[in-house]
Amino acid sequence: MNDYMNVKGRIFDIQRYSIHDGQGIRTIIFLKGCALRCKWCCNPESQSFEIETMTINGKSKVMGKDVTVAEVMENVKRDLPYYRRSGGGITLSGGECLLQPEFSVGLLKAAKDIGVSTAIESMAFAKYETIEKFLPYLDTYLMDIKHIDSDKHKEFTGQENRQMLENAVRVAMSKQTELVIRVPVIPGFNDTEKELLDIAQFADNLPGVRKIHILPYHAYGRGKYEGLGREYPMGDVKGPGDSQMQAFKEMIESKTSLHCYIGG
Repeated sequence: MNDYMNVKGRIFDIQRYSIHDGQGIRTIIFLKGCALRCKWCCNPESQSFEIETMTINGKSKVMGKDVTVAEVMENVKRDLPYYRRSGGGITLSGGECLLQPEFSVGLLKAAKDIGVSTAIESMAFAKYETIEKFLPYLDTYLMDIKHIDSDKHKEFTGQENRQMLENAVRVAMSKQTELVIRVPVIPGFNDTEKELLDIAQFADNLPGVRKIHILPYHAYGRGKYEGLGREYPMGDVKGPGDSQMQAFKEMIESKTSLHCYIGG
């Protein structure tokens, strides 16, 4: 057995049969720990690396489990026929998988060992030297770019965005993986034509980038905040409607060379 199969990491969920976060039918591995505190986060149980207890439907559930790469891959292997028929594979999500690099890279290597495609859903908030370790084993990088303005980015996420934007350029320049830009469309944060076009034009200038996903805000995570004994930061804000999202898509495609998709 390769040494990386014994590397341990901390996850809070494994979701099978997903048709989001990458091509085909996928297994999504959700890792604990995130450096951002986005006000709209739908997985607040992912933010802290610590193991937590969350109340769901009146019952307590432990959120967080330490597992080895080999243990995760036992789950992954169960669905090999589905990956092969659909072009699917595994996607690392979170949280932020870059914060557990040894474990995450081990998962990507193990997937490649059995011919399974790989993707990560990540904000690129890490040193580029860390990201470089992922690229040889990564087919698709689903990179979140939430805003171009650094001050507004920090106000709503707790972190500036300079490092993320620089890493987007460096990943694109490496030409080692398919880079897809994803934008959560958040009321009061980035839901104007100008703000979304700023992001789309930045993405359009990245070498090799052809796709951008715009993801409408939803409040599905509200109950999780309540289950963790926390206040939901977005209050009663409503998400953009279908017609507004379609208008954003048409605007982006008319003013850039990108293919714009609603949802991920």
